[in-house]
Formats: sequence, structure tokens, C-alpha cells
Amino acid sequence: MGQIAPRELLQTGSSGLCLHSSFAPSRPHLRLAAAFRHALENSCPGEHKPPRRVLNAGHMHAEAVIFSGHPEDTEQADLRSPRTPWFIPPSLSVCRPSHSFRCEVLIVGAGITGTLMAERLTRQGLEVVLIDRERPGQGSTAASTAMLLWEIDRSLTELAQLYGLEHAARCVRASFEAVNGLQRLIARHGLPCQMRRRQSLYLASGNTATSLQEEMALRHRVGLPGAFLDHASLLRNFGIARAAAILSPDVADADPVQLTSGLLDISLGRGAKLFEADALAFDSGGSSVNVSLDNGREIEARYAVLATGYVMPEIVRPEIQHATSSWAIATTPQPQNLWQDGVLIWEDSKDYHYARTTADGRIIFGGEDDSTIVEPEARDAAVPVKAKALAQKLAALWPRAALDIDCRWAGTFDTTDDGLPLIGAVPGAKNLFAAYGYGGNGITFSYLAAELISRP
Repeated sequence: MGQIAPRELLQTGSSGLCLHSSFAPSRPHLRLAAAFRHALENSCPGEHKPPRRVLNAGHMHAEAVIFSGHPEDTEQADLRSPRTPWFIPPSLSVCRPSHSFRCEVLIVGAGITGTLMAERLTRQGLEVVLIDRERPGQGSTAASTAMLLWEIDRSLTELAQLYGLEHAARCVRASFEAVNGLQRLIARHGLPCQMRRRQSLYLASGNTATSLQEEMALRHRVGLPGAFLDHASLLRNFGIARAAAILSPDVADADPVQLTSGLLDISLGRGAKLFEADALAFDSGGSSVNVSLDNGREIEARYAVLATGYVMPEIVRPEIQHATSSWAIATTPQPQNLWQDGVLIWEDSKDYHYARTTADGRIIFGGEDDSTIVEPEARDAAVPVKAKALAQKLAALWPRAALDIDCRWAGTFDTTDDGLPLIGAVPGAKNLFAAYGYGGNGITFSYLAAELISRP
């Protein structure tokens, strides 16, 4: 971390990810980098390039940047509504900072992104402090269905149309490596988070198999794994009546709250510290980042990482993301009614439905995404109607399911049009980094953020 530099994916060779620094001061259009998004700036002549995506980050100065502002008083209950089927961690005795102090790395946010970052940095022997104004892992992390997919919300076909096949393939390969890296991390520490290796089924949403056939051909062309299943094969092997599907290996599911709790325990065991505090202002004008807290204290950090989930501080205001709400239901345990191998299921559509099983035999089914219902009261008021619609869609997909709903909940999250995350240095703010994994790959992108930001 002493030589931390913003990174982006530019090349993926047969031996793994090849990274290089990409934020030279001479470039006039600096903005928050996605892990691989801005490799596209170096694309070959004639390739389609994405539109410029400029951060609205307040008043930025060349040498000193001071930002202030509250993330619009968003509370944990604003990010998700009860009740989820996840592990309830024991209460932690978390103190508020009694005095101002210095540290090497400050991580703002103790959800899945912040704890993955803390595990990575403490593994490197760095002094890490985490702050969160609420209970760790009980914000947007608790709303996650924790389907650890490497397939991105936008298909390889769509990404290739936007950015060219070479760059699109790098994005998907990076996601593939991240999912496998996360599985290895969980296995290495023996984290009790009910992680299970799985396959995924990417279902045709219409009556034709053409688009999935073309998608699978494109994946094979760039060396991505998977198999195309026509209607007969899908019905025979999984009992699902759709036009077609792509069966992909090397995915997983888990309990996101238990995973976060385990990662936090590892970091605290290595000497990291956790405080209850709200970051109100960031001053990166010198060789360190000074963070003003809600109780009047300050933390001076050599580096600071924003891992605030879908609550984005005023310091970071990209113009490419938009808020959306999603709803989910979980049945009572019914292990006798589950589909073959508990594969993770999602659909070939923009606003897709998704499904998984749990270790105790529940079915989780989610979707009904709506970008017009994001205010907490309106979102939660819609839970009964959305839960009923989800139960009907589950019955249509899997008629064997017993529709005894035990949990139903909603969450608000940010998405980007191309399904890619925002990871990297905050423009104009020295030594301040942001890790925001959006859409259906949030946990996958969180692992990727920890790897990218921590690399020397």
C-alpha cells in the first residue's frame, strides 16, 4: 500500500490479469476509474468507445481538495427492509473514537466491500482502521442474495457491441478470476459462510434460442467456459421449460452477512480497529487524507478507501449510475422440492429475475426491479405486491416449489448501463480511493476492488 497506485485492467494474458497504472497527470479527462472500464480509452482506432463519463465531484483544485457533505442521511434501514434469511451476527462492542489519531489506511464502510478490503490490506501487514456509522454488514450487504456470478449483468455480446470484443472479454475474464479468487479466499480461511460451489443457468427470456446460441459462440471464441442447452436438454437435465440456457461453471453462493462477519474477525485478529463513526468531510490537500468525523474528531490516514456501498458520499458524484430497487422472497425450507444441483438461475433480459437455493433448503427468488421506487417508504410499501408477483413468477419457473414465504425484503442499489463497477482513485483527491461494485455482481466486484486497489 505504500506504493499504491490506481489501476485498471488493460490486458488479460493466459497467465492471469495484467495491470498497469493509468492515471497519468497529463491526461486531461481524469475521472473515477472502473477496474477495467477505462482501458477502453486506449482502444484501437475505429473501435467504438464509450461516452465520456465525468465525475461531478464538487470543486476540485490541483493541489488541495476539501470535500464535505453527508450521504443524504441514508440509514441502513433505507438500504434494505427486513426480513432476510441471513445469519444474525453477535453484537459487537464498538466504541466511538475518543480522540483524533493517525493510521496508515482508513476504510470508510464495514460491509462486504470494506471487510474484503481490510482482509487484503491486513494480510499485507498494513495498519488498518475501519469506520461505519451503523452495524457492520447490516446495510446493503444484508439485502444481497449473494449469488457469486462471474457473468456480468450485460452479456459478452452487449459489452462487445459497446467496447469491442477484446476489451469486453477482458472485463468478463477479470470477473471470472475474481469469483474464483473469492472462493479460494473463503476456503483458505475456512470461513463458515455456507459458501457452496455451483453452476449457473442463464435462461432465455423469450421463445427463441438464437441470442443465447450467439452468446455461447462468442464466449467460446474468447475461451470462456460453458455449454449451450437447447430446450430438450434443459428440460431433461433441469426440468425447466425455457427455449434454451447457458450452463456455466465456477460460480458459488453464500451467506453475505456471515461472510462479512468472518472477514471482519480475521482483520480484527490481525490488529485492525473498528470504530462507530460517520465521515463528514475529506481533506486530501497534503500527503495524507484528513477525515472529519461526526463527533468532532479527525482521522489522518496515509490512504483512505471509500467502501460505503450504495451510500455514496458527496466527495464522489459520478454521473453514470442510477438507483434501483429490487425485491426478494425466501421460502421455508423445502429440500425435497429443489431443482437439480441447486444451480444459480438468472435470465437473459435487462430487468431479469434470479433464483438460488440455500444450505437449509430454501428457495430465494428475486427481481421486479424498479428505478421509480427508490425512496425507502415507497419501496417497503411495495413489498407485499412485489412479493406476490415474485411468488407467481417462481411458480411459473418451478411449479414444484411450495409457495410458503418465510422472508420477503427489498433493497436499493445503484446500477450502471453497462453493468461495470467504479473502482480506483477519486479524481483530484490524492491518496483517496473508491470501491463501488454495482448491480448483480456486487460481491464479485468488491473482491476485485480489494485486489486492484491494494496492488503495489
